[in-house]
This record gives sequence, C-alpha cells and structure tokens, in this order.
Amino acid sequence: MKLIVGLGNPGKKYDKTRHNMGFLVLDLLAEWAKVDIDKNDFKGKFARFKRNDEDVVLFKPETYMNLSGEAVLAITQFFKIDADDIVVVLDDIALDAGRIRLREKGSSGGQKGLQNIITLLHTNEIKRIRIGTGEPPVGEIVDYVLSKPSKEDWDKISPALIKARDALIDYLDFGFSEAMNKFNKGDS
Repeated sequence: MKLIVGLGNPGKKYDKTRHNMGFLVLDLLAEWAKVDIDKNDFKGKFARFKRNDEDVVLFKPETYMNLSGEAVLAITQFFKIDADDIVVVLDDIALDAGRIRLREKGSSGGQKGLQNIITLLHTNEIKRIRIGTGEPPVGEIVDYVLSKPSKEDWDKISPALIKARDALIDYLDFGFSEAMNKFNKGDS
C-alpha cells in the first residue's frame, strides 16, 4: 500500500495559499484517479484507489501544517504503512516559484509540517516532492506562506502542480527513482 500525503491547512481561508501546494496536487491526482478525498478519519480526509494492483491512499491532514505528523502517524499505524511507502507533497520557499524537486530523504529544510512527520515517524527517509513558491521578503515567512501567490507567481506555480501530479503517477507506475530521474532534470 502506498500513502501520498499532501500538506496544507484546512478551510476556505487557506485555499490556494502557498502553504497548500500539497493539497492542490492531491486534488489534481484525485481528479486523475476519479476519486473524491472525502472520507474523514485519522485527523484528516482521505481516498483510496488501486493502481497496478496496489492500494493507494491519498491523504490530507487536517491538523494544520505544524502538526501534520500526528495525522500521518495515525493513518500509517492503522494501515500498517512503512515509511518507505510514503510520499509527502509540500511547499518550499527555498525553491523558485514553479520549480519542483523530488527527494528520497533528508532534512525538513525548515518546513514545519514535514519536520513534524519526520519527528513522529522517527525517520528522515521519507520521499517528498517540493513545490517551489519563491523566497519571502525578509522576516515575513508566516504571512508569506499563508498568503496567495501573485498572478505572476501563480502562472509559474500552476504548471508545477501538474508536473508534481505527473511525477506521482510516474512514481506509482515506475518507482520513485524513475520519477526523480525524469522530473529532477535541470531541477524542473
């Protein structure tokens, strides 16, 4: 069983904010898989479907970003999912708007939702797809990640969300290494 986690904050107030890139990619993947992420449990919303005879769970924690690990821990324990079968999709202010980067492991890079997952699962060997939202003005990180991108940035980010969805499809079909090789070319 594979678990794909999209990080974000619940509620209309946070729709299409920089911090909700994970939710937006999961919505695109759910649309592709023809499922609705509408089952409530494990402190979040989830959907299940099959791909290549394997169960895939799409999961949006609703604990708010900084406590995402609580929800991820709950769902992984229930379904007995190994950390090796988890991919987390998240925003990254260190990447230029519209770039994506796939990594198999590493630090959280200061992203508090990913850090909480790493802390509660006791491993940094969690696959992740980072969506670049661009650097905030100095000292304005919280306001920046909770705000909506400018039209100029959105025009760059929008295609990146589709690339991230396509990278997840490649992951499900060919494995994460293959997806990394394809989608990290030139650090798209």
